[in-house]
Amino acid sequence: MLDLDKWQEIFNAIAKNKLRTFLTGFSVAWGIFMLVILLGSGKGLENGVIREFRDDALNSIWIESGQTSLGYNGLQPGRSIQFTNQIFNNVEENLPGVEHITARFYISGGATINYGKENGSFTVRCVHPAHKILENTTVVDGRYINEKDLSDFRKIAVIGVKVQESLFGNEDPIGKYMKVNNIPFKVVGVFEDEGSEGEAEIIYLPISTAQKTFNGQNKINRFMFTVGEASPEESVQIANQLRIMLANSLKFDVNDRKAVDIYNAIEDFRNIKNLLVGIRVFVWIIGIGTILAGVVGVSNIMLILVKERTKEIGIRKALGATPNSIVGLILQESIFITSVAGYSGLIAGLGLLELASSNMPDSMPYFTNPEIDLGVALSATAVLIVAGAFAGLFPALKAARIRPIVALREE
Repeated sequence: MLDLDKWQEIFNAIAKNKLRTFLTGFSVAWGIFMLVILLGSGKGLENGVIREFRDDALNSIWIESGQTSLGYNGLQPGRSIQFTNQIFNNVEENLPGVEHITARFYISGGATINYGKENGSFTVRCVHPAHKILENTTVVDGRYINEKDLSDFRKIAVIGVKVQESLFGNEDPIGKYMKVNNIPFKVVGVFEDEGSEGEAEIIYLPISTAQKTFNGQNKINRFMFTVGEASPEESVQIANQLRIMLANSLKFDVNDRKAVDIYNAIEDFRNIKNLLVGIRVFVWIIGIGTILAGVVGVSNIMLILVKERTKEIGIRKALGATPNSIVGLILQESIFITSVAGYSGLIAGLGLLELASSNMPDSMPYFTNPEIDLGVALSATAVLIVAGAFAGLFPALKAARIRPIVALREE
């Protein structure tokens, strides 16, 4: 019966101060709402960044040639750097830390693809077998390029699922011959890629065959390799050793960054992860600060209520109410206001995140699936309960210290 009386008193107090209670509760709800939205947006940013990296191996280093911007031993700047098979083999054999390595050769002037009456313009990459690992390629039918294809200069091709749809329709492409610049290549595999849809519109050819068939000689356009379990610091050392090796072989200044561009995915991913951690910490600081502002508002309103009910509390104590019962009444009211307001903000935030996630286009870069996990929601609940208790603690203790004789004299 006592608990029912307490709840009746709490609702009566709220009813007498509707606007003040609403505004105080709104500040708490807004704090939780903003925390959920900020955390969900931070998670969406993190998911989007990870999605952008899923196309390539995260433990990889990519090398592309450029033009010299510095002179070297009497050689003038502006020279084009050209990678060759010999450079590739030297890196594969002599650079410590190289795990899987592949190169790319692009057909000069592009390529026209034909199959029967169907034709199209697709990206053609001429690669080594390890390219499958570097690009996170998944073969869904047939097989990928192998070492025998390279050594025997086989005219075979592995095509993306979009190429299959465009050229072959519902026909099984395995074993069929398509033409690349009017030269027949046998389709031996179909793949899909975890990257963008454009990755599924690519055709892979053995690099040795392409160099021989399309007058590529021994030239390659770029190469890349994985470094196994190397740490970010170790990958930086490998990249520095690579630059020195290439500078010595290709005769350019080792400090000339425009001669050769070396992209370290490991270091880049680490930097982005550190940035995301910083954003997450910042979000928590802002969110908790907003919640605390609401909690302070709750504490203030409870102080006002205690002041307004001083005479009532004095009468209670004169009739035998214990200090603990007075403290319990004030704490219960404070926790009730913060919990209801906080849950309202939590539900509103989760609802908005769910709405945004379900209506967000898949093509949106660096942002996808904004959400917060169950652990964060439970943590927010715990914060609400504790915050509600603290918000009412000081006013409750003040109420418990009221002397009945003094309270009865209050006008």
